[in-house]
This record gives sequence, structure tokens and C-alpha cells, in this order.
Amino acid sequence: MTTFTPSITSRNAVVFLAVVAAGAALYYMRGILTPLVLAIFLAVMIDSFARVLTVRVPRFPEKLALPTAIVLSLLLFGGSVWIVVENGAGFVGQAKAYAPRLNEVIAKIAGLFGIRVAPTLDDLIAQLNPQQYVGAIAGSLQNFASNAVLVLIYLGFIIASRRGFSRKIVALFPHHAERDQSVALFQRIRNGVEQYLWIQTVTGLMIAVAAWAVMALVGLDNAFFWAFLIFIAAYIPIIGGAIGCILPPLFALVQFPHSLLPALILAGSLQVIFFVVGNVVLPRMQGDSLNMDPTVVLLSLAVWGALWGGIGMFLSTPLTVALMLILAQFDGTRWIAILLSEDGDPTSERATGHGPAGVAKQGSARKKPSSRKGT
Repeated sequence: MTTFTPSITSRNAVVFLAVVAAGAALYYMRGILTPLVLAIFLAVMIDSFARVLTVRVPRFPEKLALPTAIVLSLLLFGGSVWIVVENGAGFVGQAKAYAPRLNEVIAKIAGLFGIRVAPTLDDLIAQLNPQQYVGAIAGSLQNFASNAVLVLIYLGFIIASRRGFSRKIVALFPHHAERDQSVALFQRIRNGVEQYLWIQTVTGLMIAVAAWAVMALVGLDNAFFWAFLIFIAAYIPIIGGAIGCILPPLFALVQFPHSLLPALILAGSLQVIFFVVGNVVLPRMQGDSLNMDPTVVLLSLAVWGALWGGIGMFLSTPLTVALMLILAQFDGTRWIAILLSEDGDPTSERATGHGPAGVAKQGSARKKPSSRKGT
């Protein structure tokens, strides 16, 4: 009896069609999947906080680690919302006082283009007709609120059911070899997400502190608020840097309408800061710990952004890391994982032990599911 062995070309064609079908499914099910994936991401973040407490804080009770991590996460989120609301109100109030200055800037720009009668800010707002966007904005806010509630519900169920994960692994993989392989894959994915959080937090703080120092020296209003927004935007690769480089110099033009020097200083300094961190520090940290090609980081931002919008951009790097590790487990898709990796070895352990005090390595060793049963 002869057996049919598919050729490499046909196998790759099947893989390509599967990728296209998976992309279509991810796009059409984004309303269901994005809250769930975001909740999983937050659950991993909270679990990382808990393991940092047990590993780095001497004699910290292990039973209190998870509740403390949840409280810390809520405080961080609440503090971020408070900073945005508190400073945003003052920012809007100052923006109204900037209207005459903004008219002067518009007049100067119009003069550069040979326009004799420059439009005022009120004229531009009237032409845009913002009332037509009120319904869309209200719908977006309502959708955001409902998604936030759904994410919190998912998060609560994920945290409540985390204790049964070890028993499910034992039931799914009764043999030691398969079980150890699946646990190692899960730990590498978890470590990759933690490394992403650690890298983006460290580099975001570096950029925000340096940007705040420059904005404070120039005298830009709301320098702390701008630095905080730059730190938050740093979690979105590429686009966050573009926002941080463009908006502060533009508002410097409004605040200092009679001089271009503050805006030029801000533009040049922020470009240098983002260039050094984004092209020297960040690629080295990502390559050494996440094992992802820098070109893949940019490509994943575009792909996940097209599939899931802003949430996809925010989660593009950890999702691609998880996808790379999963694809590396199968012979038919391993070549894709190799192309996504930095060093050609997608299953390497380079991410283990880096990040916040080696928590990934120590925590994974402490919480391995029991493998004594079912052999």
C-alpha cells in the first residue's frame, strides 16, 4: 500500500491558506476576541506583579501576593485616570486662552502660502462642523465603556479559574514529555509578555523623563501632563513616538507665537531622544530578550492594527511573540517562526531570566504544575 506524502509546495500552500483564513476569522470576531485577549494580557501583568512581590520582597506572604497585585494594578490604573482627568481639565481651560495666539500662528502659516485673508480658528471649526461627529464620538465612548466592563468581567473569571489550570494541564497531557513541553511553551509565552511590559515600561520612562526635562527647560505649559501622555503612548510602537515628537512642538508654537526657537528646540531634542531610545536602546533590549526581528515589530504593528485597531497596536508585540512560539512547535509552520525570530532560533530561552530581577525564571520554577499523576 502506497502512502501519499504531500510536497513542500502543497504544504506551504495549505499553511498560507490557513493564515489567510485565520486572519479573516480574527478580523470578523474582533468584537469578541479583543476584550478576551486584553483580559488575558492584564491577568499576565497581575500575575507578574504577584511573582515580583514573592521573589523580591523578603518574607512576603505568598497568599497575599495576588490580592496585593490586584490592588496595586487598580491603584495604578486609577492614578493614571486621575492624572488624565485632573490635568486634562486644566489643559482644556488653557486651550481656550490660546485661541488668539493660534489665530496669529494660522495667519503666519497662511502668509507663507500667499493667502492674503487668513481664516480664523472659529472659521476652521465652522467648516469642520464638529456637530456631525458628536454621534460617532458618543458611540465610540459607549463602545469603550461596554468593552471595559467586559474586560473586567473576563479578568475576574480568569483570575478566579487560574488555580484549576495545573489540573487541566495534567488531564490534557497525561504523559510527562508532552506535559513538560506544553508547560515550557506556556512559560515562554508568559515570559515574552512580561518582557514586553518590562521593556516598554523602562524605555517609556526614559523617554518621558528626558522629554519632561526638555519641556520644563523650555517652559512649555503642562510639561508633566505631556510627559505622562508620552509615557502612555510609548506602549504603542512607532505611533507613540510619532505622537510624542509632533504634538509638544506644535503647542509650543501656540504658546510662543512670537518665537520659533522653543518649538525648534523641542522638535530637535525630542527627535534625538526618540531616535536614541527607539533605534539604539529598544532594538537591543527587544533583540536580547524577546528574540524578535525589528522589522517584524513594525510589520506586526501594521497587521494587528489593521485587524484589531488600537488594541491590536497595543498588543502587537506580545501577540506576535506568542504566535512565533506556537508556530515553532509544528514542522509545517516552523519556517514562519524562524523568519519572525531575531537569531533564527524561535525556541531559544533568551527571554528567561531577564526583565524585573529574573522573575520569569524563578517564578516559573516555583509554580510548575505537578507531574506525578497520570503516567
